Amino acid sequence: MTAASRRAVFFDRDGVLNEAIVRDGKPYSPAGLEELVIPGDAHEALRRLQDAGFVLIGATNQPDVARGIQRREIVEALNAALLDRLPLERIYVCYHDDRDGCSCRKPRPGLLLQAAEEYGIDLARSFMIGDRWRDVEAGRRAGCRTVIHRQVALRCRIVGAQPGRRQRRSPMIPITDLRVKIFADGADLQGMQAMSRKPWIKGFTTNPTLMRKAGVADYRRFALDVVKAIPDRPISFEVFSDEFAEMAHQAREIATWGRHVYVKIPITNTRGESSIALIRDLGAAGIKINVTAILALDQVRDAVAGLAGAGPAYVSVFAGRIADTGRDPVPLMAAAAELVAVAPNVELIWASPRELLNIYHADAIGCHIITVTHEILDKLDLVGKDLHDYSLETVRMFRNDAVRAGYTLATRAGSKA
Repeated sequence: MTAASRRAVFFDRDGVLNEAIVRDGKPYSPAGLEELVIPGDAHEALRRLQDAGFVLIGATNQPDVARGIQRREIVEALNAALLDRLPLERIYVCYHDDRDGCSCRKPRPGLLLQAAEEYGIDLARSFMIGDRWRDVEAGRRAGCRTVIHRQVALRCRIVGAQPGRRQRRSPMIPITDLRVKIFADGADLQGMQAMSRKPWIKGFTTNPTLMRKAGVADYRRFALDVVKAIPDRPISFEVFSDEFAEMAHQAREIATWGRHVYVKIPITNTRGESSIALIRDLGAAGIKINVTAILALDQVRDAVAGLAGAGPAYVSVFAGRIADTGRDPVPLMAAAAELVAVAPNVELIWASPRELLNIYHADAIGCHIITVTHEILDKLDLVGKDLHDYSLETVRMFRNDAVRAGYTLATRAGSKA
């Protein structure tokens, strides 16, 4: 092949090619060959990618060598075992720590760029599969398409997308088989009641903007009607004062509406003043908190710290609004998931999704919950739909609308189309 013409799939190692070892809630590399566990479907998944024409390459950070925690020969032995048991071309390794300032430690793209030069890889036609934000960001910086892995990535959605292949049904995982919990987001009582009859809807959220758009005039009456109609799943209602003392008063009242009620507290007030002190006080009082309107990682970090020692709580990151700024929300949400993972009482919410695919994004990166509007939920029947059939339906829609509108254009022969 000519230079830079080959397609590749780059894989992170620990947590993707092999199982990570979890100690005290944190993932670690295997300490030796006796701890090396390769997922049962990994070989077949990689073989399918290889058969589809991809070069398969590992790219792993191993900073414990620089830190004196792991020996380099152990890392090399683990890599040799993976190369022996999986159809990989090579595994590139960065042995540095962050303090070394190297160009190869992910999220820097050095490992991928080196592989591209040595193997003639077209990075724009290649993929990076990883389980952490560093992997995704390295792939993005290198110009690859990226996939967050959580047992799903190795099941080869990439192969299913190859030109010339047609499947009557895409191998999408059914919504009901995902681990992310789906909360319905809205303010229409009848619609919320209808959603509550679906067992895979695990909770509900609303906010003053949705309530105003739905014509809700009496906040308290609406909320109490919802709590009465849906007594068996968590529901979040938001304070709306701009003063912290009044927010606290509203939060305490909202919390009395039901044991399944969470109180939404914005991360700041409209003057940009932090709500963390209020969040800490309310959490200490036993009120279930949903910290909302978060868009930045430092806000996630502050919210998690403020909820330390509190009861069950949510941290809502508005991924859709992040996307509205032209930023890819997936790496940021993956990093948020890592920050939340240290707090067993806190669950991460992917808030303000813009499309159905966001449900799969949230599941893949390990979000606990995604809030979904009724409009997006109405599209669930499209999951895995054959794209050729959907194309034909689109053509028919355009044609039918033109006919129903009575549009005409005179042809050259004087007839009408």
